[in-house]
Amino acid sequence: MSELTTPTSKHDALNDLEVALAQLPPVELPVTHQFTPGIYIRQIEIPAGTMLTSMTHLTEHPFVLSQGMIKVTSDNEGSVIYQAPYTGITEPGTRRALHAITDVIWTTFHATEETDVEKICEQILAPHDSKHIEAATNEKFAPQYQASLPE
Repeated sequence: MSELTTPTSKHDALNDLEVALAQLPPVELPVTHQFTPGIYIRQIEIPAGTMLTSMTHLTEHPFVLSQGMIKVTSDNEGSVIYQAPYTGITEPGTRRALHAITDVIWTTFHATEETDVEKICEQILAPHDSKHIEAATNEKFAPQYQASLPE
């Protein structure tokens, strides 16, 4: 296992967590994409025991936990446990570490007229520098949202 750096910020700590998670076998996280006029709906299923990090969100948008219990840590929320049913608001600049205590269904809602998921991701997510993961694993790391894009 590669050495992790001593975190100097919460962002660095999340990067280090991503390095550690990238060295584990991947977990399938089914994502469903739906659209209504002016709204993109993204639903992700997270199996119990799964740890993951989110991308940095650029927009304010609602999210719904419709199933399960999950521990969430971020600058905005601190460290909290959400249990379904729960509705919250993601603030711009939010990046999370998550640990699914039970099987979870997490859904986000984004105001957009766009229907190309890749373009939507460019609008709502900050670019993610994965060089720290590439250096630690000697592999190209594609963020989870890229793996979940419709073909």
